[in-house]
Amino acid sequence: MILFIKLAWRNVWRSKKRTWITASSIAFSVFFACLMQSSQLGSYDNMINNSARFFTGHVGIHQIDFWENQIVDNSFNQKELTQVNFSNSSILMGVPRLNSFALASHGQKTKGAALFGVSLEAEDAFSYLSKKLIRGDYNKTGGALIAEGLAANLDLTVGDTLVLMGQGYHGVNAAGKYPVKGILRFPIPNLNQGAIYLPLNILQEFLSAPNMISSYSILLEDSQDTKDMKAHMESVLKGKELGVMTWQEMLPELVSSIELDYFGGWVVLIILYIVIGLGIFGTFLMMIKERTYELGILNAIGMTKQRVQIMVAIEIFLLIFLGVLMGLLIATPIVLYFWSNPILLSGDAALAMEKFGYEPIIPFALNLKIFYNQGISIFLIALLLAIYPMLAIKKLKIIKALKE
Repeated sequence: MILFIKLAWRNVWRSKKRTWITASSIAFSVFFACLMQSSQLGSYDNMINNSARFFTGHVGIHQIDFWENQIVDNSFNQKELTQVNFSNSSILMGVPRLNSFALASHGQKTKGAALFGVSLEAEDAFSYLSKKLIRGDYNKTGGALIAEGLAANLDLTVGDTLVLMGQGYHGVNAAGKYPVKGILRFPIPNLNQGAIYLPLNILQEFLSAPNMISSYSILLEDSQDTKDMKAHMESVLKGKELGVMTWQEMLPELVSSIELDYFGGWVVLIILYIVIGLGIFGTFLMMIKERTYELGILNAIGMTKQRVQIMVAIEIFLLIFLGVLMGLLIATPIVLYFWSNPILLSGDAALAMEKFGYEPIIPFALNLKIFYNQGISIFLIALLLAIYPMLAIKKLKIIKALKE
């Protein structure tokens, strides 16, 4: 076997041009497939991460009727969670939130707004809220943090007074004035046009809902571990009139859009694999055609067809391995770079993304399965196509081959 490997290795490099053409076509295929899959999975991770951190958490605890009718009357007393043990290796952290709606006004301008009552320190660790601050002081006590788009609509800036009017707990009138202590810019366009963040105790006072919260949002290590965590939390909360929901249940539109896009991505990948396969098959066809005379000579001097097949199979294996390795080596640093530095869209492309409610960036995922899935897939495709050279050698006629 060692002799066959040595012979195959020499044959591979005897025609450097053919070797580099074959290896390069495989390498480009692996590179392009890795880049495409990384971009696709990165977009999903970014959408899930933004939605979980800003809205629902990966798992959310609510009053049983809250999700069907999201009003402040369906909130629950946060004291119900004081005796609950949230320690679990899958949980990164959890935060209490109180959500409501109100009319926000400044001067002669009025606009509907979403109110988020949060513990500012905990929320910063959960959703990196302070990093969204573009003006003002995040740590200043009291006051409101207002989204950039809403601030522009109301002609508000830091230091101005924001007036809020709405309906509080059990129909109580809610009205209040709050100084604007900061302006936030969010990656989610809808949030950027209508979000107001207030300290939890201040919003509870505004809504006449002391100690009440709409949800307790939990962030997990892995966004796909939600089923196990839901079962765990349901057992922990047994006996309480509280429900547990996963982000998949709370955001069915996001799940549907990801599934649809993932299916579309696989259609594109299959087309890519077909093109790749045709390219690899062409190089194998060229290799056998060019070497018909050589293979005929080897057979004529006593090397059996089985041994010729073994030698050529090793050559093909080495070529495929070289191509896949080259593709992975090229793809890894580029994916790593774009993972750290997502592509920022601008102009019409950014506007189109924002219209659909998405952040105008192209993020990339860094996941080992991206590399080995594509590497193995293309390796297996190439091995499957290697059946043709084996059949061609089996059908080889010595006299006909020597006339080539």
